Amino acid sequence: MAKNFSRRKFISAMSASSLSAAIAATIPESGNITHESADHTGSNPDIIDTNVNLFNWPFRRMKYAETRSLVAKLRKHRITQAWAGNFDALFSKSIREINARLVEECRTNGEGVLIPFGTVNLAWPDWEEDLRRCHEVYRMPGIRLYPTYQTFDLNHIEFPKLISQATNRGLIIQIVGDMEDSRVHHPIVLTREVSFEPLIDIMQKIPQAKVQLLSWNERVNSELLKKLVSDTNVVLDISWLESVGALGRLIDGNSWSGPKTPVPVNRLFFGSHAPYFPVEASLIKLFESPLTLEQMKAVMSLNAQKFIKQA
Repeated sequence: MAKNFSRRKFISAMSASSLSAAIAATIPESGNITHESADHTGSNPDIIDTNVNLFNWPFRRMKYAETRSLVAKLRKHRITQAWAGNFDALFSKSIREINARLVEECRTNGEGVLIPFGTVNLAWPDWEEDLRRCHEVYRMPGIRLYPTYQTFDLNHIEFPKLISQATNRGLIIQIVGDMEDSRVHHPIVLTREVSFEPLIDIMQKIPQAKVQLLSWNERVNSELLKKLVSDTNVVLDISWLESVGALGRLIDGNSWSGPKTPVPVNRLFFGSHAPYFPVEASLIKLFESPLTLEQMKAVMSLNAQKFIKQA
């Protein structure tokens, strides 16, 4: 019979060191999670974070903006792999330069934890060359797009071509909905309204595409979520889930606002949106719902492992 983990058991297992102690205490030895690239030999368990960004957020100081301090924070909570985007990608026109910088930073300061996800921008020239370099030169497993800042919509005439070319190269395509709550935007920055609706048709035409939505909640209503779940194989991160027990309720289709489409647990990936959000915020989400051991392992690492292996 599947084992459930309650909030009471989690809190009772907490220590002064980190949330990882509570995670380890709630998962039995027979349920150890393993990871090919983990360097925590014999530790229990590993987590893959599919949503972090490096360098500086331009509008306020991030406590863990320095890469080594961010990696130390991730490792403290047993995150042994983190898929890293780049805050500079939101505003820079020098895509080649910022992708090269990201790769070098992950290599020199990532301590084997950070996996670079470069970017391309359909609004600028030579995006196909930037895509080629991400794959052939930098050997990245995927790319990350920020359409609310990069001034292109998903109905851009070349967006299906981007999805097709990235898929042909075996790349993961991450698409970010929001970077911060619109209520705290700097007054001179008005981010654009972007809809994920065009993905439905594109994914039906390119079903093998490996697309993950990050920080997606504010851009996906109940009807669109239903289409994404039933008509595509899009996967989602958990970084922007809100309300008590939100992860379990998403899996069960039991929203506080009423019944919604259940999201299969194999479509949900751990993501923290660090350093903008505290890493602990997403770790707590794992224990706000009575997840089974199998569900917890899937969200923490197994889903992401399978996804990146197939890329």
